[in-house]
Amino acid sequence: MASITGTSMSLLSNKSMVSSTRISGPNSVSLSIKGRKFPSITFQPRGLRFHVTCAAKPETVQKVCDIVKKQLALADGTPVTGESKFAALGADSLDTVEIVMGLEEEFGISVEEESAQSITTVQEAADMIDKLLETKA
Repeated sequence: MASITGTSMSLLSNKSMVSSTRISGPNSVSLSIKGRKFPSITFQPRGLRFHVTCAAKPETVQKVCDIVKKQLALADGTPVTGESKFAALGADSLDTVEIVMGLEEEFGISVEEESAQSITTVQEAADMIDKLLETKA
């Protein structure tokens, strides 16, 4: 069951309460579950369905941004955010491999080749890292 009023939304599922305190826009809300914030719930334009994605921790995204800037030797003022695409920043396939290697070294993880090839944005890399770190723990 879901209800949205003003700038808040509540969902009740399997005896657990999921609540959010902010609707970011007409198609997106911020969600908090047991104290952990998940800023990406996007309502699909078709019907009443919605898609939930769990975004990486902000500190993970920032570390990935820093590694991408370093690996691509970007100028200090070059903006890099979670939405930044590696290709748009000038990365080719070899640069992407080097970025993944830098991420593996920084976070102490091992990324499968299949996963590495599917990463195209900073956010995708950060999400993958948090998932791998959670599995590792």
